[in-house]
Amino acid sequence: MSTSWVNPLRDPRDKRLPRIAGPCGLVIFGVTGDLSRKKLMPAIYDLSNRGLLPPGFALVGFARRDWADEDFMKVVKDAVREHARTPFREAVWKQLAEGLRFVQGSFDDDAAFDQLADTLKQLDDQRGTGGNHAFYLSIPPAAFPTVTRQLSRSGLASADGERWRRVVIEKPFGHDLDSARELNAVVNDVFPEESVFRIDHYLGKETVQNVLALRFANTFFEPIWNANYVDHVQITMAEDIGLGGRAGYYDGIGAARDVIQNHLLQLLALTAMEEPVSFSPADLRAEKAKVLASTKPIEPLDETTARGQYVGGWQGGQQVPGLLEEGGFSPESTTETFAAITLGVHNRRWAGVPFYLRTGKRLGRRVTEIAVVFKRAPHLPFDDTATEELGQNALVIRVQPDEGITMRFGSKIPGTSMEIRDVNMDFSYGHAFTEASPEAYERLILDVLLGEPSLFPVNEEVELSWKILDPVLDFWAEQGKPDPYEPGAWGPDSAEAMLARTGRTWRRP
Repeated sequence: MSTSWVNPLRDPRDKRLPRIAGPCGLVIFGVTGDLSRKKLMPAIYDLSNRGLLPPGFALVGFARRDWADEDFMKVVKDAVREHARTPFREAVWKQLAEGLRFVQGSFDDDAAFDQLADTLKQLDDQRGTGGNHAFYLSIPPAAFPTVTRQLSRSGLASADGERWRRVVIEKPFGHDLDSARELNAVVNDVFPEESVFRIDHYLGKETVQNVLALRFANTFFEPIWNANYVDHVQITMAEDIGLGGRAGYYDGIGAARDVIQNHLLQLLALTAMEEPVSFSPADLRAEKAKVLASTKPIEPLDETTARGQYVGGWQGGQQVPGLLEEGGFSPESTTETFAAITLGVHNRRWAGVPFYLRTGKRLGRRVTEIAVVFKRAPHLPFDDTATEELGQNALVIRVQPDEGITMRFGSKIPGTSMEIRDVNMDFSYGHAFTEASPEAYERLILDVLLGEPSLFPVNEEVELSWKILDPVLDFWAEQGKPDPYEPGAWGPDSAEAMLARTGRTWRRP
């Protein structure tokens, strides 16, 4: 199957030249939402600006708004000017704008989907998109069955010959294991699994992909990347903002379903997986699935998990409301805004090493990181006073916002006495490379158009992740309200106690 246009003048050995998408178009359902305006439209422009989209690329928006094509063009242009990563260039915009179309309708409107089919046929003729189209479902999961059925009924899901049709799904991938299986069945009834792309935007970040390079392109990390040397691993995704205006999505979902089930378990899989035979999609997924299949919550859950809900208070010099005062949330809501769990990977490499995963809103700062914390040296030939400021060695992969890697180790303090304390050796993407990292959605959208599935979780990974998390969610459902925590803190007291029981502490990024 042909998936990308090949420049006949390109030397295939020249790794500087990226792959360019072949003739194709993208349809966005939910095009009026924040995700489309802040991420998808700017990413498409940035790809075009970098020369990675074909000249005849087409973008179609589908929504209930009473817009003409010209109205849609203005919305896209405003979004690009406000949120694009690369500079605005009129020539690039003009070429992109020629392929913009808008179709008005609701998800249950047969006539609207018939019109969408006619629009795509016209674009095939006018823009040379060749019958190759991806459908981006930036919509609530409850609407997936209706939209996929409509795509099937109107013939839009059918690929023939070398023409392809693909569907892109945003998280959440279900609410629990049973609903994830139902969702997968609905989607796979219309699209084969190789044509389904489940977006986890964290997997598109350069620093996440760099976990594989760090581990498998270097010789001095992998020999100590195991239970003989690693004490524990902490994976954190923290945000310093609250949930104002997001009650419709977040209430009843909570931090664990929103972040741990997808982002953090994928980071765990990349951190703990064995070296794949190759970096082909099948080999990568096989190793990630092995890790997830061997991962289970460590019990008892009342000691190895924690959940919290932020209350009102002061943060960053201003007074902020608690979750229960945020608009749209019930005063009796038991939705957690902080979640922390302890997992064990039951294989030879990681036996006995706890993996601590945590995420939350209104925490001390916005940060995502993977911290591999090593065991202390078995013998220190120094006086106790010489090493009282020495902690544990750590390798910290900073995913956002300051992308890079930090190594923490002990070093002698200058002077006549032997005193040792922690120092950091730091690598920063911004300092080491002249080219800015592309946004995650740029990489992921381009991979969809190229038919490159390496960074997209498949059915098996989604269902294995729910198998890990479901016992914790069931336990929490019986516990009543989450523990309160102050804005700007790093979670409730129960999260500190969770690690203190084993003599460990959370990192303060």
